[in-house]
Amino acid sequence: MIRARTLTDARMQAHSNAELNWWIFMRLSGLVLMFLVLGHVYMTFIQVSESDAIYDAVVAKLGNPAWKLYDWLILALGLMHGANGARYVIEDYIRSRPDRAWVKMAFFSVIAALFAFGTIGLFVI
Repeated sequence: MIRARTLTDARMQAHSNAELNWWIFMRLSGLVLMFLVLGHVYMTFIQVSESDAIYDAVVAKLGNPAWKLYDWLILALGLMHGANGARYVIEDYIRSRPDRAWVKMAFFSVIAALFAFGTIGLFVI
């Protein structure tokens, strides 16, 4: 587990390149997600009036592949960012190695199912 605030500290604390890469991913994905979600909120709730926010308008918007990609990026980055954060919590609080492996396996199975259902639901429209 890396508890660093700077990249230099993270490099010194990393036990593997994978852990360092996840540390960097958390910082970058959090920044990208912030802009993606704020853009989504702006375009969904501020730019469009309440009377225009109907089912047909949403389906028409999602008919555009660029919107599907935009929403899929939010889904994918949000799930990966959240799953990695939960992995840190699992590593911190579950001390037994076999228990930790089972909890991670169950948790990542749920994340994979959510990703699959979200992707299917998004691209079926």
